[in-house]
Amino acid sequence: MFLALALCFVSVATLRSHNDCSIAMPTEGDRSIVVFFENDVHCELKGYAKMAGLRDAVRDTAYAAIVSSGDYLQGGVVGAISKGQYIIDIMKSVGYDAVTIGNHEFDYLTPRMRQLLADLNAPLTCCNLYDILGNLVYRPYTISTYGNKRVAFIGVLTPDTQYLSESYAFYSSSGAQLYDTRCDTYVQLVQQAVNDARHDGADYVILLSHLGERQEPQDRYTSTDLIVATSGIDVVLDGHTHSVINTTVNNSQGKPVLLCQTGTQFANIGKLVISRDGNMTATIIPTDQVNHVSDAVAAAVTAVDDKVNEEAARVVFRSDVPLLVNDENGNRMVRNAETNAADIVADAMRHFMQADIGVINGGAVRVDLPAGDIRYRDVINLLPFDNNVCKIEALGSTILQALQLGIKNLPGESGEFVQVSGLKYTASSATRTVSDVLVLQADGTYAPIEPDRHYTVALSDYCVTEGGLNGVFKGCKMLVVSHVLYRDYFTDYVQKVLGGNIGNDYAAPQGRITIVE
Repeated sequence: MFLALALCFVSVATLRSHNDCSIAMPTEGDRSIVVFFENDVHCELKGYAKMAGLRDAVRDTAYAAIVSSGDYLQGGVVGAISKGQYIIDIMKSVGYDAVTIGNHEFDYLTPRMRQLLADLNAPLTCCNLYDILGNLVYRPYTISTYGNKRVAFIGVLTPDTQYLSESYAFYSSSGAQLYDTRCDTYVQLVQQAVNDARHDGADYVILLSHLGERQEPQDRYTSTDLIVATSGIDVVLDGHTHSVINTTVNNSQGKPVLLCQTGTQFANIGKLVISRDGNMTATIIPTDQVNHVSDAVAAAVTAVDDKVNEEAARVVFRSDVPLLVNDENGNRMVRNAETNAADIVADAMRHFMQADIGVINGGAVRVDLPAGDIRYRDVINLLPFDNNVCKIEALGSTILQALQLGIKNLPGESGEFVQVSGLKYTASSATRTVSDVLVLQADGTYAPIEPDRHYTVALSDYCVTEGGLNGVFKGCKMLVVSHVLYRDYFTDYVQKVLGGNIGNDYAAPQGRITIVE
């Protein structure tokens, strides 16, 4: 039942707040509170002006607010070109009532995140991000007053940010820890923030959560588990897993809590209505169906578009074939099968590093590219992360470990699934084991990998000094650090090695990875 609710595209859930009471509203008359919300925008611009337009349309009859549950700075050309600044410029034009952070806010490293968010001119909240001295980086909650009602917004970040996805941003270049997400106590920290906000007079408590829903049995940090373990929260506006959810979950006292998530990249805009008598109703609105537009925000988006177009519109090469990441149904096959897009990226890294093997995690290759002229914006969308390419020395046994951990979710997907160059392997989705691992030789033949032999491996620095490929290459001997981004090596490979055109040699996957039942 829960999964069915989670997968519904547009639904409505309603509950009575435990603060339900008759109230005397201000002189403007009786008004509801309407909170528009988004999550996991990932540099998609289409919804900002519409969301602001929805807010502006109800301001004459309701108190209106806009909030974010994180992952806005990174994910597309707009963020990559400006390292997040263009997104902040647009969000400033919207005017947010409260914002929390997602794991991808750390992609440009923590100092850059803090610099950008200091410029946002909106209340930032995250109750479980601490510096190494034990100081909270952002306030645990913020309270806004609407008429004679006070609404607390509490932010919480998935602890996986520190341990899996963006672990590099939590340490100095010398390996010293700088920040902590309090993985063992984050639930208690949320509860403490709720209690403190209630003590400070909050009539309603809304959690801006970047935890997400359970996708694998071993997932430790989920919004559902947090609701079950806490009390005093009225609504959880969630993010991180790109789900579309509008349901309720009972808290530790058996009281229903609204749980909502809008998907990703502004497919939808969320609308939460708190009526003057305490009823709470949430609606998920398809963004394409919204006709309201804020002219001021639309102008800010246009200004950013003009800057991006000038920087990113240049054609960098041509492709006779589409480069695929997804299958025909839109599933991310790059995370559980070989794709031609990942093949050519891994080839580019191995070529320029003159390495025996090239590897790249499937999660680093993001979107399909159609055949035709490829512009720099397309390359950034394909390879959006600011990861430099390096060359290391690794034992065959370490490479085997990376391959094995990469298939741990088969037939499901994993961002750590290993795409390869100069290597072949077979993986069983039934037993989740790797076999027949072969390494390309100088004469063009393949030979079995030798666990005790050292190989040179080209990969991103994210997979060496940070958390990529399950961290198995941490500690390997660094031979070369290029300080060249993986997308720029890819572009150079097509221009300089393939003569500026991707031909039929890359029309299909190269037969490097075989998946058997």
